[in-house]
Amino acid sequence: MAIEVRPATVFDDVATVIGPKNPESSVCFCLSYRIPSKEANALRGPERADRVRRLMAEEEHPIGVLAYDGDEVVGWAAVAPRARTHFATFRKIPYIDGADVWSLWCFRVRPGHRKKGVMHSLIDGAVAFARDNGAPAIEGYPVDNGGAKVDLTMAYVGTRRLFETAGFEKAADTTSVLSGFPRVLMRRKLR
Repeated sequence: MAIEVRPATVFDDVATVIGPKNPESSVCFCLSYRIPSKEANALRGPERADRVRRLMAEEEHPIGVLAYDGDEVVGWAAVAPRARTHFATFRKIPYIDGADVWSLWCFRVRPGHRKKGVMHSLIDGAVAFARDNGAPAIEGYPVDNGGAKVDLTMAYVGTRRLFETAGFEKAADTTSVLSGFPRVLMRRKLR
């Protein structure tokens, strides 16, 4: 399987991967760290999809990257300048320095395509996307699970090992905990 990672510019492909199964749902579409939490919590059903469409039209850069197996979209990674996300002010994730870093915070691989290396392709594609758009470094905030199994619904942040395999190094501890595991700040210099 040859996975190709491209900027997320096609709404229908974004919706295929991160849109909720129930169109009336009040979750997903990867809005939690991108828009104010009060707004994210208030959006329901089609309003969430409409908000993603607006983000795709308004943002300077695509809102993430998508993985394709041929013509089929199989995965997603949210990546953007940290200043354009909640991580810019999120107290549980430390601010290390003044570098204009990008954040990589959410992965999703469609059922039937898991355990085939899609996550590795997504992280590599997100790194390339950030580098191509001038980022001096990229950060992720995965769980440090020490090899223990992570609940599938909480695996969206990735694991420390995934980030280390992609050339990231631990830059700081955080006070954030997800599914019982501490999250760490991983960083990779891009220039």
